[in-house]
Amino acid sequence: MSVVDAPVDVPAEAANIVLNAIRHPVIMVDEDSYISFANWEAESFFGASRAHLSRRKLDAYIPFGSPLLALIEQVRARRAPVNEYRVDVSSPKLGSDRLVDLYVAPVTDQAGSVVVLFQERSMADKIDRQLTHRAAARSVTGLASMLAHEIKNPLSGIRGAAQLLESSVTDDDRALTRLIRDETDRIVSLVDRMEIFSDERPVDREPVNIHAVLDHVKAVALAGFAKKIRIVENYDPSLPPVFANRDQLVQVFLNLIKNASEALGNQSSGEITLTTAYRPGIRLSVPGASEKVSLPLEFCVQDNGPGVPPDILQHLFDPFITTKINGSGLGLALVAKIVGDHGGIVECDSQASKTVFRILMPASKDNNSDAGEAN
Repeated sequence: MSVVDAPVDVPAEAANIVLNAIRHPVIMVDEDSYISFANWEAESFFGASRAHLSRRKLDAYIPFGSPLLALIEQVRARRAPVNEYRVDVSSPKLGSDRLVDLYVAPVTDQAGSVVVLFQERSMADKIDRQLTHRAAARSVTGLASMLAHEIKNPLSGIRGAAQLLESSVTDDDRALTRLIRDETDRIVSLVDRMEIFSDERPVDREPVNIHAVLDHVKAVALAGFAKKIRIVENYDPSLPPVFANRDQLVQVFLNLIKNASEALGNQSSGEITLTTAYRPGIRLSVPGASEKVSLPLEFCVQDNGPGVPPDILQHLFDPFITTKINGSGLGLALVAKIVGDHGGIVECDSQASKTVFRILMPASKDNNSDAGEAN
């Protein structure tokens, strides 16, 4: 029996509990297309409270000509439910790249009212992209090992020769030998950074308080590269420990906050928001594991900068992809590798004035708060 066909004697409070337990956005629109009900997931999906949504028509969020609006009219006319897959509901208010599967059904005892359930496709697509990020990181692993052996040794000889020449050339030529030394040192530094990718040792993990990590990273940022930027915290204090390596988490969030601060530049209203939340229901199949891995912990780094160019967004975690003039393009690739080594997912959603880096990770195995996930 569907929710919309439930007996009329089901208490409203019980119906709300059931609908709020569904891990997908669910709304009901009345005969005039006003949003008359929204569950908790719908509030997150639309970025507005239930009280705010109830004063708006659906077309305030869904663009004119959207297939969803046509589906609602079809359901009203036929008085029968309809499923539609991979529907684009992108809009200025919902953001770009919002692809969903839809279930639309009539409410039997309220003429003209319709229930809409959204199943976001983005998470499946993000998981696919995450596996691509991991493959890219593995390709850098092999490249790093080769570079360390085949490039660093000859560079050492080149630098030594430049040093010997420096003592026996004119002042004008000495500037050239210094240039050779400096550029050689720069290449060695780049290769050293890439060698991080060749470390295939198992990650040493333990229960870690993510808020302690974020507090430490925030203090480092405000003392240095983000001293003129406002950093806001929006934490869930009841969050269980994350099963991770503390030092590597510090490295991940330092990278993300540094990226955000550089994107903001000298913007006077620049702001970085750090959020943590518990999102049960996200499970990932990983190679070599007999059961799906639960990823209930969500950590976000959000900034109100200009956003990531659309042509780069899909490749942002690939090695050597960067929007910075002097960037190496390895920082986010390293973030993807570390999160992937922890069995997690990292993704970026970006539009003008809002860029969010979202990390989903497993809780500590010693924590029982998500035990129900396996049932």
